[in-house]
Amino acid sequence: MTGRFTALGIPVDSVGRSGGTELAPRELRRLGVLDAIGAADAGDLDVRIRGDERDPSTGIIASDDVLATSARIREVVADTLRSDSKPFLIGGCCTELVGALAGARDALGRVGLAYLDGHLDLYDGETSPTGEAADMPVSVALGFGPSAWVDAVGGAPVRAEDVAILGYRDLEESLADGMRHPDSIPGLTHRSNVAIRDAGAASTGAEIADALADAMPFWVHLDVDILDEAVFPATDYLMPDGLTWDELAELLRPLASHRALIGASIGCYNPEKDPGDACGRRLVDLWRDVIRA
Repeated sequence: MTGRFTALGIPVDSVGRSGGTELAPRELRRLGVLDAIGAADAGDLDVRIRGDERDPSTGIIASDDVLATSARIREVVADTLRSDSKPFLIGGCCTELVGALAGARDALGRVGLAYLDGHLDLYDGETSPTGEAADMPVSVALGFGPSAWVDAVGGAPVRAEDVAILGYRDLEESLADGMRHPDSIPGLTHRSNVAIRDAGAASTGAEIADALADAMPFWVHLDVDILDEAVFPATDYLMPDGLTWDELAELLRPLASHRALIGASIGCYNPEKDPGDACGRRLVDLWRDVIRA
């Protein structure tokens, strides 16, 4: 696609309470993300996730709000793509991804996904230890449930062979919780933080971008907890041994600047944990670098 970006704020936090990542769209705008990516601003969607209880059927906290949020994102992303503009979702948390991919599928047909995250996010409503929707967006996007969430976006929006999960470092912990192993999903590509370092971040990013683009246009999602907790403490899911800023830029640049990119999203930046805005400013600078490469 050759259209410019249209920024859409997605002020949600899957913990079900106000604050936290809900504040990220406002703060990243203030810090200059629109100028950094050259985007028109379509404002924030009127979506929220509120509640403390796990739904007994889906296993998701505030399940009705999660499903409604996904349906709304699906509609707006599809409309944006049909207008020959590339959506740039300013989250919020990675719950946003399910609706985004569904909208991309509705508008364009078969689409791919490069998912840059410190977590695999392959839980479902039963295995998730928290019930937060942010535990399971990749699982839902692949059609593994919860079934009500999959149904709410018209079925699985992507195929496993069209998905690459990059930068995770939670495999052992997640398997102990009962999450499905990524190797059990035929066709799925996944590269841990260790694998990315071994192969080289730039080489991995270029390999994945070219592989996805050979078959279809693709979406890029960046969850900030792919970064090491020492360099990006402004998130709710801190883990050691994440990527450095330079490694992330090398990984993301071939993907974000590729001709086959159809849209992108940011998740899990919490401005309440960023006094002085250092993390937010560096995040904006990262996108300025990789989009315009």
